Formats: sequence, C-alpha cells, structure tokens
Amino acid sequence: MAARSEEVLLIVNHVRNKKTDGTLYMMGERMGWMQGSKSTFSISYMYADIKAQKISPDSKEKVQLQLVLHDGGANTFHFINPKGRSAAIADRDGVKDLLQQLIPKFRRKLSSELEEKNRMLQENPELFQLYKDLVVTGVITADEFWASRKNQSTVKTDKSQNVGVSAAFLADIKPQTDGCNGLKYNLTADVIESIFRTYPMVKKMHAEHVPHNMTESEFWTRFFQSHYFHRDRTVMGSKDVFTECAKVDEKDMKEEISCKMVDSFLDLTNIKDSSLHEDYRGLTEDTRISNNVTNGTMIRRFNHHSTMVLKACTKNSQNAQSSSAADNSVQSSDTQNGEVTPKVNGVVNGEQGSSTSKEYWEPLAKKQKMQEKIHMDDLGDLKSKKNVNLHLHKMEGYLHGPTPLMMSRYTTSEDLVQSSESVMQDVYQWSPDLSNVLSGSQAIVILSELSPGGALMKGTSHQELNQIVPPDVQEEVKANYSALLELLRHFWTCFPVSSKSLEEKVVKMKSTLERFQMAKLIPLKERLQEYHYTVNLTSHMEELLAAANRKFDMWQSRKSTVKR
Repeated sequence: MAARSEEVLLIVNHVRNKKTDGTLYMMGERMGWMQGSKSTFSISYMYADIKAQKISPDSKEKVQLQLVLHDGGANTFHFINPKGRSAAIADRDGVKDLLQQLIPKFRRKLSSELEEKNRMLQENPELFQLYKDLVVTGVITADEFWASRKNQSTVKTDKSQNVGVSAAFLADIKPQTDGCNGLKYNLTADVIESIFRTYPMVKKMHAEHVPHNMTESEFWTRFFQSHYFHRDRTVMGSKDVFTECAKVDEKDMKEEISCKMVDSFLDLTNIKDSSLHEDYRGLTEDTRISNNVTNGTMIRRFNHHSTMVLKACTKNSQNAQSSSAADNSVQSSDTQNGEVTPKVNGVVNGEQGSSTSKEYWEPLAKKQKMQEKIHMDDLGDLKSKKNVNLHLHKMEGYLHGPTPLMMSRYTTSEDLVQSSESVMQDVYQWSPDLSNVLSGSQAIVILSELSPGGALMKGTSHQELNQIVPPDVQEEVKANYSALLELLRHFWTCFPVSSKSLEEKVVKMKSTLERFQMAKLIPLKERLQEYHYTVNLTSHMEELLAAANRKFDMWQSRKSTVKR
C-alpha cells in the first residue's frame, strides 16, 4: 500500500494484468498495480527503473500499455474500462502522458547520482576497494552500501551555471503539415521546460488541467491554437483556457512600464541638487503616441517576452545568491546610541522599504555595492578578541587542585660512589666454583635459546611487525579489516531496534557477518598460519565478531522474554 506521505498523482480503475483485474496508481516516485481484492501492491516500479513505454496500435482490439525496464524485463497492462474503447484509450493516454513527464525527470536524476558515485569511487581508492570486497562479492547490496554514504558525498557547493532560455525557442519550433490542412508541432522536453520557465502561468494551467481535465497532447494543441499564442488575432475563442494568462501578462507589462530598473549610482535625476537643467535642455518625457496599434502591441509583446526570458534566466541565480547571503545580511547591524538596530537586506527596521514583487528582481549585487559605499571599517566597532577555551583531558585533576609532592628518597653522588666500590669488591673477591656447573647438554640448550631466533630472544628483536609481514599480506589484512568495520557499522546502527524494518535489517546483517566470517576471515586466518607469525593478526577481528554475536544473542533473548 502507498505510504501516507506518498503523493498519488493518478488512479486508474479497471486495469488488467495477467488476466487479473485491479487498479493502477501513479505516485510521486513510483507506480503500482493493486489487485482488486488486496490492500497491498502486487506490482511496483520506480520511475528510475523504467526504460521506455510502448502502447498498442489503434488497429489492435486491446488497449494496452507495456513498460520496458532497464534490467530487460517488461510488463503489460490491459485497460478495460466498461464505458467502452474510447474511455479505455483515454485512461491509457493519461497514464502515458504522465509517464512521459516523469521518466525523463527521474532518468536525469539517476544519471547524476551514478556520476557522483563513480566520482567518489575514483577519488577514494579505499572506498573502491571496500566496494569490490563487499558489493562485487555479494556480501551486501549496492543500495545498502550507498545508503550510509549519502551524507559523505563531497558534492561541490559552487554555484552551477544553468542553461539559459533562448529568446527564439518558440520560433525554432517549425510546424509540419500533416496532409489534412493541419499543423504538427514536435515538442521536446527542453522546449516544454523553456515554455514553463518563460511563462509561469502556462505551467500553472498545465498543473491544473493535465491529466485531470485533458491529456498532454490536447493541452499543447489548445496552447498553439489559443489567442495567447497568436496575439495578432482579434477574435478570442469562448473555450480558450489561456484567457487568464493573457490578462496576467497585460498586468505584468503595465507594472514593468511603471517600474524603472535604473542603477541609483548612475541615475542623475535622483540627485536633489542636480544642475542638469541649467546648461542643457533637460530631460523631457516622450509624449509621442503611435497611431499604429498593431505595431505598438507587437513591440510591447516583444519587450514582455524578452523580460520574461531574462527573469527565467536570473531567477535561479537570485535564489542562490539570496540563500548564501541571507545570513550575512541578517547579521549586519548598526550601533547607534548604544543600541543595536538590525538591518535586513540593507534596510533598517522601521524604515519604509519596498515590499513589492519588483524588490525580488532587484539585483543583490546592487545592495552589496551600496553597503560597501556606506560602510567603513575604520568607523566600525573594534572586534573583541576571541577567548581561548580551556580543554581538559582529566576533569578530576582540575577539580581537586594541585597534587602534593610525595616524599621520596633521592640518590646522591655519595650513594653512587659507595655502590660502585661495593661492586668492585665483589668482583675482586669472586672465585670460580668448577664443581657447580651445568652439563654440556643443558648448556647447548640454553645457548640455543639465547641465540637470535631462540625462545628467549623473541622479545628482543628490533624488527617491527610491518617489516616481518610482506606488503601483499598487509594489504589483504587491511582490506578485510575495513570490510568488517563497514559491516559492523551497519550492524550497530540497528540498535536500539525500534521498528520492524530495523528488526529485519539486524537479522540480515547477522547472517551477512556470518557469511563474511566463513568466506573471508577463516580463509585469511588459515593462510596466515602458514607463515608462522608470532602474533595472531586476526584476533581483533574475531573479538569484534564475538562482541556482535553477544549483542545479537542478548537482543534475541530479551525479545523472546517479552513475547512470553
């Protein structure tokens, strides 16, 4: 069944799959088919897993839609609306049009995720080795491997440059004749996106009418037949759904005419003491009115179209700049008479600031430039020095105060002289006792134990462990160590087990650890025994597995106790 937070875009009844009737659900990220007598989805496909869709020809009796998946599989849905064939075709076209929008959207998202994962594997050799040890060998799935690394993605935070909108994107759509006194427009996903970015009202109308009131193809047919697209027509259709769009555009054009987007640093008319009119003729408004209404309307339309294209190109950049500079603008303040007056976007609270939509399109760089003009570092407050925090390794010693010195006996130079004289006297007075010596066999055994490599000389070797173990063995041990730590991290994140999904995951990770021990750790331990190392290189890994097993057994015992 669909989750409560999952958005349902379309529900189509009377859809048959493998001779079984059911209902087809189109949701935000996936589509599912539910049998009529059940409450859970029998079939569920993510949009990212769908490669293409195929529909049955009109000459075929059955109204069908086939989904082709990336893994090579396919599934066919048969639409059997009891109202007739035309209603079944309408249901299928609604699903087809919605899939036509969603599949490219999730395909682009999937490709970007794959590129990011590929980049992470190329830049991090240890991560790539871990991927080969766990995913390639089948210990865990790729989804489980990447699920815990969503926050570790080092995606560049630099502002990306979006593709702009061509001013002539509508003119580039060359219509073709269909042979029946009609025109056929071939719309691509880029052209549709450009229309939505340039004309937000069209996007709003699309969301309101598709696929509830009309299909995707019918919507665009009405768009190209509308008075909104053909502004030179004098007659407006009664069923034109784009009439409201034209009215909104007229309102926007009037606002654009009344608004002057002039840089205040370059506009001399804003200066009160300007002497512009003394020696020159001054600035006068152009009151000439053109008698040709058609030309005036066309020029206004061109200007409005150019304005909308510029807004579509600058809207994303404005959002990025405003989000990055929001903290700096909010934190800026002026100190006046000992009081702090906060400023937001360069406007002091209490002053009259523009709250219209035009303020949104005002360049943020202009505000920053004005702030630079009126702000001087020399006149600002002195920055207080940051205090150094005290970091204590042991809080007990700091709380108890200084530790008193313990009374101890110090060795003086006289004591050293007396000790050396005592040793010299013992050496002079020593005499050999040849009757109390070891036998020859015992002496040979002791000499062998004291020789390099003997039992008593193992701890005195100056060779480090990394010098004894070959590099290839070291790399193998490190790889297995890293793989085990990754599996244990997945295991320990399941605790406390507070949901059914975590319960299933902890049982799955327990079996995964057992497979890792049988497939990786035990063969590694057997190979290391052939080298006769004095240190057990796998002892710590065995201890980690034992701790995980104890935790799992304890959890199972508590679970069984609660059930009783």
